[in-house]
Amino acid sequence: METNVTTATVKLYSLGWREMRTYLFALLFIAGNIVLPQLCHLIPQGGLMLLPIYFFTLIAAYKFGLRVGLLTAVLSPLINSALFGMPAAAALPVITIKGVLLAAAAAWMASRSKGASLTVLVAVVLGYQLAGGAIEWAMTGSVASALQDWKLGWPGMLLQAVGGWLVINSLLRK
Repeated sequence: METNVTTATVKLYSLGWREMRTYLFALLFIAGNIVLPQLCHLIPQGGLMLLPIYFFTLIAAYKFGLRVGLLTAVLSPLINSALFGMPAAAALPVITIKGVLLAAAAAWMASRSKGASLTVLVAVVLGYQLAGGAIEWAMTGSVASALQDWKLGWPGMLLQAVGGWLVINSLLRK
């Protein structure tokens, strides 16, 4: 069942599992999460700095709801790993958990905020990174691993928040 929330500039959706649009939008965002990391990996340490696997997950979940976000969060790293070996298989659990946290946070905040402000998107990115870092630390026992996204990936977090805000508010108004 589709629910939509209209603001002055942005329409947000929550698509259901039984809707074909859920899977079509997820495929589009998964494709974005395949192409963008490949482009970022052309830059030395581009993946570690820009965290591209999360970009379209944020937009998918915020704009189209939890189901589209979850499909994007889970399938993007699996497909990238199978096709290109990146992320490495050992990193898949942490990356998938962070993606799921991002999808849940983005969908939840979208349903509560009724719009897409930069402040809300910054809160989503910081929130999933804090929770994801804590889980990564618990899983790996390594504080250094848990802090890697904060140390190297801050440009990617900035890109997610600002780029996500621009895409949602500029390109996906309807």
